[in-house]
Amino acid sequence: MTNQELLLKAIRKQLSKETSLIDEIATILNISYDASHRRVSMKSKFSIDETVLLCNRYGIAMDAVFGNKTNVLFNKSKEVKCLDDLILYFKDSVENLKEFKNSNATMYYSAKDIPLFYTIGGTLLSKFKLYVWLNLLIGKENIAAFESFQLTQQLQEYTSELQAIYNELSIHEIWNDTTINSSIQQIYYFFESGLLTTENAIFLYEDVKNILKQLEEKCSKNQPNYHLYFNELLILNNNVLISNADKNKLFIPYTMLGYFITIDLNTTKNAAAYFLDQLKNSKSLNLSGPRDRKLFFNKATQKVDYYLNRVNNHFSIDF
Repeated sequence: MTNQELLLKAIRKQLSKETSLIDEIATILNISYDASHRRVSMKSKFSIDETVLLCNRYGIAMDAVFGNKTNVLFNKSKEVKCLDDLILYFKDSVENLKEFKNSNATMYYSAKDIPLFYTIGGTLLSKFKLYVWLNLLIGKENIAAFESFQLTQQLQEYTSELQAIYNELSIHEIWNDTTINSSIQQIYYFFESGLLTTENAIFLYEDVKNILKQLEEKCSKNQPNYHLYFNELLILNNNVLISNADKNKLFIPYTMLGYFITIDLNTTKNAAAYFLDQLKNSKSLNLSGPRDRKLFFNKATQKVDYYLNRVNNHFSIDF
């Protein structure tokens, strides 16, 4: 096959059977139907600029198509160095997920930490997590107290929109005994550092307990669009895979909020197969009996209560 034939073959793999390749190429390259037909029928060649444009549009690594089959093209989420960057990060996150709205899409989430979607959207915990992300990513030596942190309207809008998209998806999350650890330890760290009041620390732990309570209720009702799994052995990594009938998109973390993002067909297929294997080796908290479900959520709640007691007894212990 020529390089052009290889590229067209890679594009065809990502299109539904009903989609016209000629129409698709014409739209992306902004050329006429006839001009697109000549390229698809190999009567004329793609220019270098056209090849780059098509590869970027479909997430195709040129090396993977034309040479080294192990290379994959990734996009990268916005680096966060200030509040404006955080706003753009969530704006880009909305754009990355918007194409899966109203498409019967499924999300698989390997939850090393409480998924971001639970910690955005109007609670005190959502404000605290944004405060933590911003301060830890910027790395300031002198961090202002949580109570002085203000959310911007734009940040609230984008996080709310992101949460709304999440609520439309069919969710399959894998948790383990350590998924909540990071969040509850962050609360205590900022409390002990004097950057978070006792009252707000208590409110934040109550927010975490409310998340656990809501998830337990969802699982007990076995809601069709939400599935929670418990895996005792697997080290989770915050990988996220979203898929519908037309495409898959894989998000691989490389920093606290930073993700590499790819729609490479082979990579996302392999990731989907791996997620399905994880689910087979995990316990469904939707389908398990009340005893197993209670054991999981009681253990998590006891962890939160342990830190609540430390907050309540902090001054009596110190003095």
